[in-house]
Amino acid sequence: MSTGARIPDWPTLDATARRKLSLTAPERARRLEPRLNEFVSIEGHLPGVDGKLGGLPYAAKDIFRTASHRPTGGLATPTDVAVDGETDLLARLDGASARRVGFTSLPELAYEPSGYNHARGRVRNPWNPDFVAGGSSSGSAAAVASGSVVVALGSDTAGSLRIPAHCCGVTAWKPTHGIVSCTGAMPLAPSLDTIGLLARSACDMRDAVHILIGDGRLPADGSIERVAAIADCFDAAEPAVRRACLQGVDSIEASAARIERRTSLAEIEAIGGHALVVLQAEAARVHRARIEDPDIPALLRKRLAKGLAIDGATLAASLSARETLAREFTVRVFGAADAIVLPVMAIRVPRAVETDPDADKFSPAALYALSRFTRFVNLLGFPAVAIPVGFDDQGLPVGLQIVGRPHGDRTVLALAQAVQDRSDWHARVPAAIADDVTDTTEL
Repeated sequence: MSTGARIPDWPTLDATARRKLSLTAPERARRLEPRLNEFVSIEGHLPGVDGKLGGLPYAAKDIFRTASHRPTGGLATPTDVAVDGETDLLARLDGASARRVGFTSLPELAYEPSGYNHARGRVRNPWNPDFVAGGSSSGSAAAVASGSVVVALGSDTAGSLRIPAHCCGVTAWKPTHGIVSCTGAMPLAPSLDTIGLLARSACDMRDAVHILIGDGRLPADGSIERVAAIADCFDAAEPAVRRACLQGVDSIEASAARIERRTSLAEIEAIGGHALVVLQAEAARVHRARIEDPDIPALLRKRLAKGLAIDGATLAASLSARETLAREFTVRVFGAADAIVLPVMAIRVPRAVETDPDADKFSPAALYALSRFTRFVNLLGFPAVAIPVGFDDQGLPVGLQIVGRPHGDRTVLALAQAVQDRSDWHARVPAAIADDVTDTTEL
């Protein structure tokens, strides 16, 4: 499952260890790249030494346009990827003395939840390369899990940060919709798109979160006293997933939060249905020009064509329902609770052959199941954090999802950190790269 070594959080390292990690990160990324296929490009951008992030090694999903970088969007070549303007998010991190290691791999158009990429090959899971890394922020999650970077930017439209966090055993922050700018990032479904972060722990991403949000955008950290566990979602999960997630709930309770139980699987799936309508319809309209493109896989072209068949009235109805759905969900499901918790995924991490359209064991049902418990959050626009809480019976990580009230990002991150102060699931060394680990301060 993992070695006995444990990886320290970045803020706990002294200045010498941080500098060493910062300087060695690009070389580690290059060394692991043939095994994991995490990166589109590795560059080792050199930071200053006096900024807030102090050389923090980071990567960015290859969807961001800057003055010097044109993203591939997961395609074989960076042809006309639809991007509006240039992002300033990377410049903010660079200006705070983060060290950009490179741009990470993703499925074509960021429109696939397992990490499958026909053109460039899939990202391989650092725990076991026979299993998926999750999508679509696949390379970002694997780069964090493998120690190639400490923090990675990604996007989340229906679970694309939280699913790979579950698969790779790392922490993901999916922000409240709209609080982190999507300008300069390739869109998929603009009404659902968010830009967030992956790191081993909530502690590791804390300063970068502040830089991405900016001052005055969110309330300060609050305390979470009551958490509602969605019992029927736990019941619907595979036994090995359920066991691990209940460990996470126990850790939340040990951090002094009162656990209450709710049932709301029916609402979650109904809201998820609206999210699928918006995702499919908007993605087809954004990437309409790709529907006849022979350079993208047939299954993706079919998915785009299906979305284009959703008429404007149906799309408008799902979009107009979101405010009412959010209000009713807050009253009925949150109640007096400050957050809700449920598994990130109901299923164990799938084998890669189950998500490869060219494989005999390909399972469309497995693809659909990956985002069953995540896409509703995007439709509602709420913040969510995914944290590792144990392992399944295959030795693969399991993630628990903490969903907060709108603009409660700092509060759910604080709860995640409180759990991680009491546990070390986030600090384990992935089994498939354990032979490469000689010094955990280099991770």
